[in-house]
Amino acid sequence: MVKKFQSVIQNEDSEITQMLHKIEEANQKRLKLEKNLKLRGMSSSGGGDGDLQFPDLTIELFVSTYEAASKAVHDFSKPLINMMKAAGWDLDSAAESIEPGVAYAKRPHKKYAFESYICQRMFSGFHQDTFSLDSDDDTETFFTQFLALKDMDPLDALATNPDSNFGKFGRSKFLILIHPKMEASFFGNLDQRDYVTGGGHPRTAFYQAFLKLAKSIWLLHRLAYSFDPAAKIFQVKKGSEFSDSYMESVLKNIVVDEKGESPSVGLMVMPGFWIGGSVIQSRVYVSGVRVVE
Repeated sequence: MVKKFQSVIQNEDSEITQMLHKIEEANQKRLKLEKNLKLRGMSSSGGGDGDLQFPDLTIELFVSTYEAASKAVHDFSKPLINMMKAAGWDLDSAAESIEPGVAYAKRPHKKYAFESYICQRMFSGFHQDTFSLDSDDDTETFFTQFLALKDMDPLDALATNPDSNFGKFGRSKFLILIHPKMEASFFGNLDQRDYVTGGGHPRTAFYQAFLKLAKSIWLLHRLAYSFDPAAKIFQVKKGSEFSDSYMESVLKNIVVDEKGESPSVGLMVMPGFWIGGSVIQSRVYVSGVRVVE
């Protein structure tokens, strides 16, 4: 009987030791996170106890991050279009090549084709938790990575660790988004592409503008996979019947065709998401409608 009790006690001691070890590991990870975030200027501004204040992992945080990504796509499309103009591109032909046969209500609406082009490439691979990267850095949680980069200048972050997962993501997306012929027409050379291909991050104004876009998409991905289950991306195909249940028109005050036909999607400007039983609507350009001023 004594031996039996001794065996039980030893088993319990072993379980307690394992639990204490896990608690110690958790504390070490927490301290490491706090140290990293302090170095990144994310300590709380109020209070003298030095406690850090982190945003809660909520749907509201995801929505605001989605809005920031949408704005970043819009913002980057402006210099992209301006450089196309300066290089003598035929913007009508360029928009048509991105998505043929879209019936634009107004010629200026063709800007949405370029936003769609950016999204198609930047969101490719989003459905994978690796974001199509050969990742060897899985020691930090998705939310930890989100917090660490959230308030940092992306170029500063890459100066510290150019080969981080974010660094690899930025390089791969730049090479996909900016075609060699596009870069050559913009700058007369492929210097930036060569520098990126060689593992660098050029300090040019154009690349810095791109990094702001890349950071916003990367943060959205890190945050999407912080949830359990993860937020799920969905995309809308051209020609789909418009439904305000899961789509939002980028055009306001639209009037449906007099024939009474249901409006259809001409372009997907931003993908949508399912998260926690909620829907974040995909943003689309509705084709074949009139806009009332």
